[in-house]
Amino acid sequence: MSYGLLLTLHLLAAIAFAGTVFFEVVLLAGARRHLPAAVARATEQALGDRAVAVMPWVLMVLYGAGLGLAWQHRAALAAAYAAPLASSFGLLLALKIGLALSVFGHFLAAMWWRRRGVLGGRRSHRLHLSVFCHVLAIVLLAKAMFYLHW
Repeated sequence: MSYGLLLTLHLLAAIAFAGTVFFEVVLLAGARRHLPAAVARATEQALGDRAVAVMPWVLMVLYGAGLGLAWQHRAALAAAYAAPLASSFGLLLALKIGLALSVFGHFLAAMWWRRRGVLGGRRSHRLHLSVFCHVLAIVLLAKAMFYLHW
């Protein structure tokens, strides 16, 4: 698959995922305070159900395209492993991949907790906040990879 197509798929899936996380952490959390508790719970349940249906596909495209892009940059990743400070691009890419793997772990934990019926309240809030911070760092690293050089 061409680099341009992989990059486009990766960016579109990243926008969908990051936008969903932004909506849940920033917009929904602020709106929740102004809604009756029953309405807030029903809204969160409906959004959660929809996310469970859509996010696996978004993540499949995001991570699949990401793997294809990482393969294109395997030499830089190998160099970053051998000498981390030799290349800003390789180091930042490796950090970005590490954060992306952590986000995937968060997603797996969320699915596990949801199936067991223990994903709610404080646990859900902390999970979403952690993913939000990870996503912000990933976006900054993605830009920095092409503009920070040493």
